[in-house]
Amino acid sequence: MNSLAVEMPRASSVTCTEQELTVFLADGRHISVPIVWFPRLAKADAQQRADYEILGDGEGIHWPQIDEDISVFGLIAGKPSVEFNSHA
Repeated sequence: MNSLAVEMPRASSVTCTEQELTVFLADGRHISVPIVWFPRLAKADAQQRADYEILGDGEGIHWPQIDEDISVFGLIAGKPSVEFNSHA
């Protein structure tokens, strides 16, 4: 029996604009989502958005000034923050 081992993509860098969060992956791809999916990022200023840390081996991103953590898996799955209210 064969089993496929799927390796989760890893973040290498991040950019944020007023409209979009883009995570660049180590394999050359990138994921872009609306920044409103993450209210803390949406409310942060440019300096706070630029101050991020790659977690572990790239499985997540942390913004210390605004206490925001986002997983690469969650982005790939299309999951916004639990603080996001799509009906607002």
